[in-house]
Amino acid sequence: PLYLAVRGRTVLVAGEPGSGKSWIAGLLCEQLILQGYCLCVLDPEGDYRSLEALPGVIMMGGNDPLPRARDLAQALRYPDASVVIDLSNTLHAEKREYLHDLLPVLASLRRETGLPHKIVLDEAHYYLAEPEGRRLIDAELAGYILVTYRVSGIDPQVRSAADEVVIVTRETDLQEQDTLRAICLAAGKDVSKEMFSGLRSGEAALLPGIEESHAGAKRFQLAPRLTSHVRHRQKYLDMPVSEPQAFVFMEDGKPGSRARSLKDLVVLLAALPEEYLGPHFQRHDISRWIEQVFRDCPLATHIRGIEKKANGESVRDVARDISQAVRARYDLNTSATTAVER
Repeated sequence: PLYLAVRGRTVLVAGEPGSGKSWIAGLLCEQLILQGYCLCVLDPEGDYRSLEALPGVIMMGGNDPLPRARDLAQALRYPDASVVIDLSNTLHAEKREYLHDLLPVLASLRRETGLPHKIVLDEAHYYLAEPEGRRLIDAELAGYILVTYRVSGIDPQVRSAADEVVIVTRETDLQEQDTLRAICLAAGKDVSKEMFSGLRSGEAALLPGIEESHAGAKRFQLAPRLTSHVRHRQKYLDMPVSEPQAFVFMEDGKPGSRARSLKDLVVLLAALPEEYLGPHFQRHDISRWIEQVFRDCPLATHIRGIEKKANGESVRDVARDISQAVRARYDLNTSATTAVER
């Protein structure tokens, strides 16, 4: 068994998509809730709804309006009650605005009352980039569980907090590996990149820097969850990447339309003229973008096979097949499909 002392310190859970980050965060939440601690889980994509099955857990948001600060303070007034705020039905820009307002409120509430004991934020890289992160996170409180597949995107001041617990699942991206190694080096220990890429499914590692790691990277197996884990492929459909990572279509030899999300890509594949699409298909630009930016290797491999047909089939048919592959992979809803086909 791997034991983590329950005391005031932040926990950072990192790793590539699909490697078990939310599973680990859910395990931590389950154990804390069952031991009577008060949590506020900020759930951008509905991955933590199953926690409602545990005693004392209140669900807010989802199909209902998001709770106001006063409602949340009322719900968190008991030390053995926890709240999960489901933001999955909220647009990304509105999630950012809501969390930008809510995180300081939660920090103030914890300073005044001691509750919630832990503030859990998934997809943390979308909301805690530099310098916004240090303004939204009260590092001195040391009461956060932050979950991310892009640890390099979190404000360095947040991810380098003293006595921070860092748990890692498999990570193959070189930039992310370098960021994780820098965290280890700051703790006086070096960890090889092979350790991060060599973590198997159902396995994770506790990085050095805290007493429980015993001065090294401590690998461990993930325990079963008490509540079912909810994973939404659709969570990656609307999430925009940063502007430098956008896919840029060349139009008449010049940079033109930009796709900052997979939904943007589907829309542009249907709207742009064939002469703008063909060269990208022949160079396998779209599959490369999906692999490097979204790190969805299965989808990228599938689309690369479709792009290879560009010399023998019509450009419009290839574009339609690529769009269909994205829709099938990420469960693109009917309303979005209608907008694309219009």
